Amino acid sequence: MGTLVALLASRWARRLVIGIALIGAVLLFLLNLRRAGETAGRHAGRLKQLERQNEIQRRMLEAASNRPRHRDDLADRLRDGRF
Repeated sequence: MGTLVALLASRWARRLVIGIALIGAVLLFLLNLRRAGETAGRHAGRLKQLERQNEIQRRMLEAASNRPRHRDDLADRLRDGRF
């Protein structure tokens, strides 16, 4: 009779250990998922900021390409009202 009780106790102990391990695995998975979401959010923010900076840089380069080359060009633009 004692061996039967020991066998049942060991089965329950094994099930308990397996259950705790599964719960732990699920918790670790959820924490990792949360961390991955935060990282993805940071990367999306950085990408948005980089795109904004690139747009500003492109506009600055376009403006620089249309600038007057020397003083006479500037004077001509001011007289014509194109500046």
